[in-house]
Amino acid sequence: MLTKNDKFDLPEEFYDFAFMPKFSDNIKQLAGLAESEDWGYQSTESDSDFPILENYIKHTYKRIAEEKKVSFSDDGKYACFNTGLLTPNQEAIFILFNENKMVMQSYWHFWKFARKGEHDMRYFSILPDMAYYFDTPIKLVFDPKKNLVVNYEHIIEDNKERFQAPYNTMTNYTLINNIKGVIDSALERLKRNYKIAVPQYYKNNIQLLLPLCLSNPQVADLALVVEDYGTMYRSATCLTLDMAINNARLLAKPDRDWLQP
Repeated sequence: MLTKNDKFDLPEEFYDFAFMPKFSDNIKQLAGLAESEDWGYQSTESDSDFPILENYIKHTYKRIAEEKKVSFSDDGKYACFNTGLLTPNQEAIFILFNENKMVMQSYWHFWKFARKGEHDMRYFSILPDMAYYFDTPIKLVFDPKKNLVVNYEHIIEDNKERFQAPYNTMTNYTLINNIKGVIDSALERLKRNYKIAVPQYYKNNIQLLLPLCLSNPQVADLALVVEDYGTMYRSATCLTLDMAINNARLLAKPDRDWLQP
């Protein structure tokens, strides 16, 4: 049985915090309320029409819980947090909860998504701020003066299934030589346009994503994950574009020319 003290607990996972029985339907409502955005995957199969948005809400809550940015009404009957999304008229969108009347694990029950100016926001004397993922913007920009060390063998051996044909059928030696040339090309682009590097948030760390254009210099096939080690960068893995945008979208809506859903 849940107690009243549980209402102020902020567990790590969204589902442990609140009961949202029609999650997919509610996310669809949020997609209609927020600024227009492509929330679907490019190539990964999904049962949802908005898999990126679903991932965004779950992981946004996780960061919100870490930062303790959930607000409660004065009477303790309602809770809310800032989704970080905006309406087309640039009004902040919040997710509201009320007490869960059913005997279940979570104390809170999803109520609605609400604009900052809606009447139902009157229950909260203080509105919570959105989630933040970095202390300094320096981490968001690739420094071309730093050396990039790439663990090519690890990228190939652990992620070959992420490569599409014909690259996934090449020998490791042939594929490594292909990737070396592709990374060199990406670094040349970076020297001329720092926006090529897209920041992502993963496991409490800011990383950068570089495009791997294997067959067409204008079309990315994969995203190379680059991590800052102070005096240099290191890379040991790559992501599909769907995986990459899931992580990158937590920080901002990508407006890059290569990382699009």
